[in-house]
Amino acid sequence: MTRAIRGRLVSFAGDPAHDPRAVCYRPDGAILIDEGGRISTVGDARDVLAGLPPQTPIDHYPDHLILPGLIDTHIHYVQVEAIASFGAQLLDWLNNYAFVAEVKFADPAVAARQARFFLDELLRNGTTTALVYCSVHPQSADALFAEAERRHMGVIAGKVMMDRNAPAGLTDTAQSSYDDSKALIGRWHGRGRLRYAITPRFAITSTPEQLEAAAALKREHPDCHVQTHLSENPDEIATTLRLYPEAASYTDVYHRHGLLGPRTVLGHCIHLDEAERELLSATRSVAAFCPTSNLFLGSGLFDYAAMTDPRRPVRVAIASDVGGGTSYSMLQTANEAYKVLALRGVKLPGYQAFHMMTRGNAEALGLEHEIGSLDPGRYADVVVLDSRATPAMRRRMAAVEDRLDEELFVLTTMGDDRSVKATYVRGELAAA
Repeated sequence: MTRAIRGRLVSFAGDPAHDPRAVCYRPDGAILIDEGGRISTVGDARDVLAGLPPQTPIDHYPDHLILPGLIDTHIHYVQVEAIASFGAQLLDWLNNYAFVAEVKFADPAVAARQARFFLDELLRNGTTTALVYCSVHPQSADALFAEAERRHMGVIAGKVMMDRNAPAGLTDTAQSSYDDSKALIGRWHGRGRLRYAITPRFAITSTPEQLEAAAALKREHPDCHVQTHLSENPDEIATTLRLYPEAASYTDVYHRHGLLGPRTVLGHCIHLDEAERELLSATRSVAAFCPTSNLFLGSGLFDYAAMTDPRRPVRVAIASDVGGGTSYSMLQTANEAYKVLALRGVKLPGYQAFHMMTRGNAEALGLEHEIGSLDPGRYADVVVLDSRATPAMRRRMAAVEDRLDEELFVLTTMGDDRSVKATYVRGELAAA
């Protein structure tokens, strides 16, 4: 049976930073969902709903905004117990907190339990698609994929590859990481809405041989994504260059090993020089901006203006980076992004923030034909947002006077999980 969702529809036909007409708003709109969980029709409610069989379920949210499901482009599900760990910068934080949490995922029961919790949290916060780091253990990826498949979610994930500079319980070898990843690709990649990401954690924890193994996987499976970390912390950069003295830069380490490209998403990218930005631009690699993590770990301020310089623009996505990041909420992620950019002399309007969290992130992942908008043919992954969810938000909204741009800005600065009225995956209610 088809279903309709009715309310105030907001979507984007492009980047409003370049074209204000890209904002698509219907004050009383509706989307009709087909039996396959895709949007079949979108338009004004009176047109979409006219002539529907009387038994058609219609979920009506007259006072709320209905948008494409939010998308997170860099998150670690195996760090759910490391979030909000006090007082360290990146390398100490990894050794003292993140690795301690990740070693537990050798137990399939732990992995299954944490996968359920993790996806519950994403959906509760309106996130319907994520690019996810698992642990070094193949069973951690199996657990996440199985749980995502049960929920019909679109998840891209991979087991991390780490063959040095990590505890014994978290290391593999170049060969075993290749074999395990290839087996996971065979089991899960392209199964339903699931996709695999080849995942060398970062250059410090991979030997050149392992990066070559990752590159071999990339060549053999060109429709897989690649995810890793880049230039998050000055000590990380210095250590990387000691381990790879032949490289011209941290970015060049990945370039030399054939790991850059349009399907490669690099977390952080804070401390890049102009040559590195040119390299990312030329290869069309994606920089994942992780503001809450960068602030929490004291890593630095993302240089959005330099990254989006029209002379050599880098593709930029936005991400929570839980557990270094401090919130599963993409709304709170956008809140911190606004502040980081403001400190760099750039402002992030509400329209642009929501474009980044929806269509922009879908484009960064190469999935704009499936998610990120309310266009016909896209999966009906939808979030319903309440801009008056708290007393403080209601008081602020009393002064907004029906301006959509201001309402979206209120949501990006004051919104969190309390603003998520409902989340749908393939047109089915997944959280409310």
